[in-house]
Amino acid sequence: MNRRKFIEKTSAAGLLGLIGSHLKLDAAPAFNPGKKALPVIISTWSHGIPANKEAMKVLNSGGNVLDAAEKGVMVVEADPGNHSVGIGGLPDRDGYVTLDASIIGPDGNAGSVCFLQNIVHPVSVARLVMEKTPHVILAGEGALQFAVESGFKEQNLLTPEAEKFWKEWLKKSDYDPVINWENEPNKYHDTIGLLAVDKDGDIAGACTTSGLAFKMHGRVGDSPIIGAGLYVDNDVGGATATGMGELVLKTLGSFLVVELMRNGRSPQQACEEAVMRIVKKDPESKKRQVGYIAVNKNGETGAFSLQPGFNYAVYQDGENRMIDSKSHY
Repeated sequence: MNRRKFIEKTSAAGLLGLIGSHLKLDAAPAFNPGKKALPVIISTWSHGIPANKEAMKVLNSGGNVLDAAEKGVMVVEADPGNHSVGIGGLPDRDGYVTLDASIIGPDGNAGSVCFLQNIVHPVSVARLVMEKTPHVILAGEGALQFAVESGFKEQNLLTPEAEKFWKEWLKKSDYDPVINWENEPNKYHDTIGLLAVDKDGDIAGACTTSGLAFKMHGRVGDSPIIGAGLYVDNDVGGATATGMGELVLKTLGSFLVVELMRNGRSPQQACEEAVMRIVKKDPESKKRQVGYIAVNKNGETGAFSLQPGFNYAVYQDGENRMIDSKSHY
């Protein structure tokens, strides 16, 4: 072998060794079911408490983890007193309640709907998109047609209270979402995102919202976009987002959180790093709110937000409790 061929071969071998060392970083963390108590449910905001309760009820009665995620968020979709999800959600600036939702199972299959009107449970339509069609997303009139053909009943989602808020807003028609509207008595906008891990470490997630109140007609947020508002990888963990969807969309936040966990970050570290990505990339971060929650396959959880005021619910070890998230600002 001449000198040139020797150098080429040894260089290639060295390069393969270097690549191999990096590939090891991408390996999913080993599953250790004894590390944290399983099952565990984690979800966004105070409406996560009843959602968690229903999801855990499903698991404790022998239901699967995908059922648990769906049934959990359906509780919030059906609550007319919640003005950020499902029936009772605040409308867009033209007076229409339009809903977005997504769902992901432990097998990696996913479904979503966006700009859906007149259906109380968009998450259930999203599940049928996942299970009964070759597609991932259906939108607008097409999503409604599919829902009706699948047996869902149309219903007016604009409640008298939500209509009152809309008419009050019309007097000035100012559009400037306020941080943590979710915690105000009259909840103006946001999301229920829920992640469930069963006793075997299988993971599913669901995310559903009526979107930003008084948005432009046709606006779609991060919640129905797989990898933005919700992402699950059963080898690693799951993440979901809440807050200003535009900021989440620009950074594919939930996918980012899961990939960071794949590369060795804890759920807490991953959420913090994803928030910092927004801080570094978008000056809007100083006056908007985004929060992430995450769980890994071992049942460890984490959360972080741009601004103070974000809270989330965790059901684990027989206790369903609210936790105030740490924040960057």
